[in-house]
Amino acid sequence: MTQLLVLALFAQVLLTLAVMVIMGRRRFAAARQKQIKMKQFNTMDLGEAPEHVQVAGRNFINQFEIPVLFYVATLAALTTNSVGYLFVGLAWLFVVTRVIHSIIHVTSNHLKSRYMTFLAGCIVVLLMWITLVWRLV
Repeated sequence: MTQLLVLALFAQVLLTLAVMVIMGRRRFAAARQKQIKMKQFNTMDLGEAPEHVQVAGRNFINQFEIPVLFYVATLAALTTNSVGYLFVGLAWLFVVTRVIHSIIHVTSNHLKSRYMTFLAGCIVVLLMWITLVWRLV
C-alpha cells in the first residue's frame, strides 16, 4: 500500500516537472522568436508574452497550490501509518485530475472543462483529508 502511495507522489512530481519543461520550451521559443525579451526574465515580468507562454507558466504555478495539500496529506498518512486502500485510491484519483487539468490548461484551455477538473481535484483532496482525520481520530 505504501509503495502505491509513494508512486502517486512521484507521479505528481513528474507532472510538475513535465509542466516545467513545457513552460521552459515555450518561454525560450518565444524569446528566440523575439515575442518576449530575454531581459524580461530578470524579473519574470512576462506580461507581454504570448498567451500560450503565460498559460504554461500559470499551470506551473498551479502545481504549487492545491497539490501542496495533497503532498501534506500524503506525507501525514505515511508518517502516521494511516495508509489504506481508500486513501491510496483517492491519491491516484487526485493525480489523474491534475494530469487532466494540466492537459486541458496547456492545450485547448477550455475554461469550463478546466474548472470542472480543478474542482474535482479539490473535492478529492478534501476527501483525502477527511479520510486521514477519520483514521486518526
